[in-house]
Amino acid sequence: MAAPLSGKKIAKNAAMSVTAQLVSVLVGFVLNLVVPKYISEYDYSYWQTFLLYSQYLGILHFGLLDGIVLRYSQYDYGELDKKSVRSQYLAVMAADLVLSLVLLFWALFFFTGVNRVLGILLACTICIEISYNYISFTFQITNRIFRYVAYIAAYRTVYCILVLGCLIAGLGEYYWFCMVYLAADLAVILYFGLRYSRELLVGRLLPAGTLLKELKESISVGIWLMLSSYAANFLVGSGKMIIQWRWGALTFGKISLAFSLSSFVLQFVTAVSVVLFPSIKRMDAGKLPDMYCKIRNAISPLMFLAMIFYYPGCVLLELWLPKYVESVRYLGILLPIVIYTSKVSLLTNNYLKAYRKERAMLLINVGSVVFGAALFLICAWGVGSLTALLVAIVLVIMLRSVLSEIIVTRVIGIRLWKEFVLEFAMTVLFMTGAALPVRWQGCLLYGLCLGVYYYIKRREIRGLFRSVHKKKAD
Repeated sequence: MAAPLSGKKIAKNAAMSVTAQLVSVLVGFVLNLVVPKYISEYDYSYWQTFLLYSQYLGILHFGLLDGIVLRYSQYDYGELDKKSVRSQYLAVMAADLVLSLVLLFWALFFFTGVNRVLGILLACTICIEISYNYISFTFQITNRIFRYVAYIAAYRTVYCILVLGCLIAGLGEYYWFCMVYLAADLAVILYFGLRYSRELLVGRLLPAGTLLKELKESISVGIWLMLSSYAANFLVGSGKMIIQWRWGALTFGKISLAFSLSSFVLQFVTAVSVVLFPSIKRMDAGKLPDMYCKIRNAISPLMFLAMIFYYPGCVLLELWLPKYVESVRYLGILLPIVIYTSKVSLLTNNYLKAYRKERAMLLINVGSVVFGAALFLICAWGVGSLTALLVAIVLVIMLRSVLSEIIVTRVIGIRLWKEFVLEFAMTVLFMTGAALPVRWQGCLLYGLCLGVYYYIKRREIRGLFRSVHKKKAD
């Protein structure tokens, strides 16, 4: 079994992972700010439709990848039972190949127009998407963070180059951008998979009886985590789908741009989260509550501070993308999602996984999706208000975050009710400021509120700085 990771090792891994996400942010700049300027609004919308539905195809590993994470995250690469892991992956891939062929047949004979093209592309995506995630997961759980960093950075770079190539060549139709997405995935799978994880892809297989037992064990523990993760993802996805069905392709495209812009910050959060789970899994249980408080005291102040850049960013976005002025207004409503999603990704999910509370995660996430979907439908067809639907998305994500934290804090023995109230107030005040017709007034209102927030949090912030300074001195 692998040794626990030192603080310096955790920090180094986090730094490397954030470096990869810096590349992702630069690529995101091209995908979310350059591409919309040079292709039609309909093509951008169809491209975003493909990306929206492709992210749910990963569910077709049936919980296997999450089961591998839970079963093997405490092992280094040399300690893995590679024959078992490889056999399980290839068995699921065989099933997914059949499902891909079924979807391809259905798209060819039952869909028409844009839906037929998107169906064919999604059929081709299934096995590629799951293989990409498989390689990524195995780098993460074996703590090969440098390989993971290179893997993500290479994928994003190749994808960006191919997208720019399409723009330069004048290929503005949505299907070109979908195909280069798949091409970039396939390129890094073949290079990194065969070069650095070849034993997890190629080799002899387990006997059928043993393989079935291993699959049953991995899927039985992983299915809950997978369903929980996808339910959390579907919380936003269901809202976007309802927007597409109710208000059409153009509005969906503008909303998608707002969501994409808010995801810039979340890319950094994902980077650190990748490092934290194996670190938490290997950490002494007695240190987990203190670690939770320190991370939480860093997340909220940083996220609330980052949100003030929304106001100057609005001016630049409206000048650069005049076709998407509405997206800037939508972004002002959606941006608080970053805070609550960050806490769930960095803290509550990692702690619930470490304490093996996958079913609690599932209950919270599925309950949030059911409640959210019902609320979104009421906002869309009952109230008929897009603004109300976007506010509902933020509120449901906030509710999920608070419920998750309540479960974790009960396990580790801390209380955060005052924090919940303070963060809710800051969220409402930010959204109020963003809704004001005069932008500098909104900025002034939020800036004053931010000053009060930092004054209230001054002790925790000073304690965090002292802790960081002490670690540097050590």
